[in-house]
Amino acid sequence: MDAIPSRDKIKIGISVSIVQKQDQGSGKLTDGIVKRILTSSSFHPHGIKVELESGKIGRVQKIS
Repeated sequence: MDAIPSRDKIKIGISVSIVQKQDQGSGKLTDGIVKRILTSSSFHPHGIKVELESGKIGRVQKIS
């Protein structure tokens, strides 16, 4: 598995795959466009938390 992207790689408007809280067990990914970055630290072991334009919130697993 690829490394979880750090915050400096994540920009508003890019396409990412996130895992939502309810999907953490299954690892199901949701694709979308970053609307807001919610994690202030530069790195988080489970991924930087973002809000997508769809309103979904989750942790970035990869940049698509």
